[in-house]
Amino acid sequence: MIIESLLDTDLYKFTMMQVVLHQFPGAEVEYRFRCRTPGIALAPLLPRIHAELDALCELRFRTDELDYLRGLRFIKSDFVDFLELFRLNRARIDARPADDAAARARGEIDISIRGPWLHTILFEVPVLAIVGEVWAAHAHADADQHAAMARLDAKIAQLRQPGLQDCRIADYGTRRRYSRDWQRRVLERLRAGLGDQLAGTSNVALAREMGLVPLGTMAHEYLQACQSLGPRLRDTQVFGFETWAREYRGDLGIALADVYGLQAFLRDFDLYFCKLFDGARHDSGDPFAWGEQMIAHYARHRVDPRGKTLVFSDALTVDKVVALYRRFHGRVGLAFGIGTNLMHDLGHDAPQMVIKMVRCNGQPVAKVTDEPGKNMCDDPAYLAYLREVFQIPAPPLETGGAPASFPVSRP
Repeated sequence: MIIESLLDTDLYKFTMMQVVLHQFPGAEVEYRFRCRTPGIALAPLLPRIHAELDALCELRFRTDELDYLRGLRFIKSDFVDFLELFRLNRARIDARPADDAAARARGEIDISIRGPWLHTILFEVPVLAIVGEVWAAHAHADADQHAAMARLDAKIAQLRQPGLQDCRIADYGTRRRYSRDWQRRVLERLRAGLGDQLAGTSNVALAREMGLVPLGTMAHEYLQACQSLGPRLRDTQVFGFETWAREYRGDLGIALADVYGLQAFLRDFDLYFCKLFDGARHDSGDPFAWGEQMIAHYARHRVDPRGKTLVFSDALTVDKVVALYRRFHGRVGLAFGIGTNLMHDLGHDAPQMVIKMVRCNGQPVAKVTDEPGKNMCDDPAYLAYLREVFQIPAPPLETGGAPASFPVSRP
């Protein structure tokens, strides 16, 4: 089977899950799958996908895996005790041909996940890895892995150039990997070729297996859920950051900056958060413009940006990493998380598949990033309302009026 361990996921799933256990144990959520790449006919592969989902939901955490988690400084013992009893519930996930007739004719599928947030949060990454690997085995089983390794060696050589010795990268590619075996092989090559320039991996199972540092803090779903779980809507980004700080007391201090776009983030990321958090993560929009604005923001608040870290993680290539490093090195701390370009560079385009939270406690939730193609919401009226509350301009093609049914206590 593709997933053999519940640790075969990104670290931020566990860091968020711990917050959910302690702060929002009763929250109910819904996630939806979306393939952004046209022409990917997954419906014929549903029998294999179903078999993999069945196997995933039979997995339990082993004692040695729990011991590893217990050894991470930010993981609390009661959370590990909860994981000892944890199991994904097959009834919470449904994969089927698309409901829309045109999409169904193209072979598209719908995947929905519904249930308590605490009991569904671990579905996303392994399900994406399953669907991606099933598709790769079907469509690109003959991919030239020798040529792919040669490209990887060229990337390693590029990062080993003089002047780049402090340029460190991490693997963020679990959800977009060609296969589990390929991710392991790539990490082995990176570790041998880069040494200390390999900062770690987001994949907890591989970090444990290979003695690497597991990396990750929060993802979009955390701040999206706060739209329902927090106070009035306008204050929910602040609520999310404050709740995170209460849980981790200064640890895991990288704030995600693009759930409402950069300008809305900067309005909320005041002097208190500038000092409290170690830095911020970029995941949409122009990374060079983002970096300049973050440095200027720290300077306006009399915070030395050289003591903070900017994490870049949006569709990075090694070329882009080198360019970003040369622009910002010495001006601010830097970290780079590379996904698809490391873990699915096999001579074909990797399909862009995502699973995003669309509802929490029955209310629509959304992210409104600086890259409209990454936005995902099943309620256009709510999306328009969210834009109004956070003063986010709508792109030309997005429409929808704010509904009168939203309570006035939420703005």
